[in-house]
Amino acid sequence: MAKDNEITLALVVPCYNEEAVLHDTTAKLSEVLNAMETDGSISSGKIIYVDDGSRDATWQIIKQLSAESNRIIGLKLAHNVGHQNALWAGLEAAAEMKFNATVSIDADLQDDIHVIADMVKRFAEGDDVVFGVRRERKTDTFFKRFTAQSFYRTMSWMGGEIIYNHADFRLMSLRALQALISHPERNLFLRGMVKSIGFPSSCVYYDRKERLAGESKYPLKKMLNFAFDGITSFSVKPLRLISSLGISCMLVSAAFIVYGLYRYITHSVIEGWTSLMLSLWFIGGAILTSLGIIGEYIGKIYCEVKRRPRYFIEETTASTKP
Repeated sequence: MAKDNEITLALVVPCYNEEAVLHDTTAKLSEVLNAMETDGSISSGKIIYVDDGSRDATWQIIKQLSAESNRIIGLKLAHNVGHQNALWAGLEAAAEMKFNATVSIDADLQDDIHVIADMVKRFAEGDDVVFGVRRERKTDTFFKRFTAQSFYRTMSWMGGEIIYNHADFRLMSLRALQALISHPERNLFLRGMVKSIGFPSSCVYYDRKERLAGESKYPLKKMLNFAFDGITSFSVKPLRLISSLGISCMLVSAAFIVYGLYRYITHSVIEGWTSLMLSLWFIGGAILTSLGIIGEYIGKIYCEVKRRPRYFIEETTASTKP
């Protein structure tokens, strides 16, 4: 592990339509890095912005900020590839530049940047991964809080390794980062992948803030897709549940057969469509649901075997001023 005065730190910040917050974000993150350089916690720090195909002036602002300070590094992806792939691009860049430690954080700075110093301290003490964990969810609506808690409980029940109330705010050492990017899969769920690496780790706790400006990039539809991707990327339990459902249906059907034979023998058969239609709808729904789950896994296999690149970098910036 690097000594305190040898630590070089990268802050990886994926961006998508973040023109409203970039100047404030840069000022606040630079202030944190300056303070750590002053007190000797780190020897130097950089901010790596990854523009994930933004449609506003995000990239123009990143280029401007990079021209004004050598602390800023910008990567522009050729197309919108999603938060996880954009974050991966920044992490790969940090690993190539051999930063001792890398912190990933969202551009809205809802995560508490002041605990970055605590993360670096834990890193200096020997932890390869330091997870930023929310203490509570006071800033969330009841619906978002309920769905988030349900997601973490479901992931735990499915057998996935995940830190409760941890998103993508974390510090990783160089060796942990190199271990992470050695994973070949294209279906990324970094919250689970990082936890599965197994190097020494710890958690720092903080209170999440409101967004500086702009709007959330994770509406309900994206949140549900992300949750389903996480479950199917780290657990085969849904496939096993299909088998259990099939066995349950067979047992229920056997019970109905015995009941039907009994009514037939006792000559008390009641003609009607209700039981038949209910059975048909139930079995049909179960079959379609099962096919959908199986199809999701087959789709992931399809994406993996094609081995397409996760992203393409269209442009990068080079800092020109101190």
